Amino acid sequence: MKRILIVEDEPELQELLCAYLQDAGYAAAVAGDGAAALDLFRAQSFDLVLLDIMLPKIDGFGVCAQIRRQSQVPILMLTALDGETQQLRGFGLNIDDYVTKPFSIPVLLEKIRVILRRSGEAAESRLHYRDLVVDLDTREAALDGRPLDLTAREFELLRTFLAAPGRVFTREMLLSRLWGYDFFGDERVVDSHIKNLRHKLGRDYIETVRGVGYRAAKETR
Repeated sequence: MKRILIVEDEPELQELLCAYLQDAGYAAAVAGDGAAALDLFRAQSFDLVLLDIMLPKIDGFGVCAQIRRQSQVPILMLTALDGETQQLRGFGLNIDDYVTKPFSIPVLLEKIRVILRRSGEAAESRLHYRDLVVDLDTREAALDGRPLDLTAREFELLRTFLAAPGRVFTREMLLSRLWGYDFFGDERVVDSHIKNLRHKLGRDYIETVRGVGYRAAKETR
């Protein structure tokens, strides 16, 4: 079930959106101001953010800018401001689309469906893990939006772990996958590459399973 964060300060509209989204098969969470929205976003995982512009504490543009510092989650903005300047400002923050109030619920649901479908298609070529994004097409990795300078084997190690969080890989398995079945060198070469990868990540995302091998810790919602 796809999870949607509704960021809207009007209680009646909150209730309406929540009801229609749940009827359409989505799980919905609601935040009534920008600060609460960011707290929820950092604490939980969402597939799309439905974001009003005119919000207490932090407006929608501020919320969007902070989300974009850590995530490329789809953002659909709700606004009573239909001017070109406001829309361009939103697109400059890399939102996915706008819906202008008052809006049609069927049109809104269709926009959400299309955005989630596109996001799913794009996600097939990217791996996401906590603050890490690994692009399998460009063979690039980024942590908190900062590119990581990885060697080819470091990239493949990271890709292997993130494709199956929680799964333990022995040194022999990693040697076979990355160095080939005919590798006759010291299996401690795996330890050396993982040490370098950990240093570049700067975070304990790769765990040692004593006496067995290595894994990326399984994420929990």
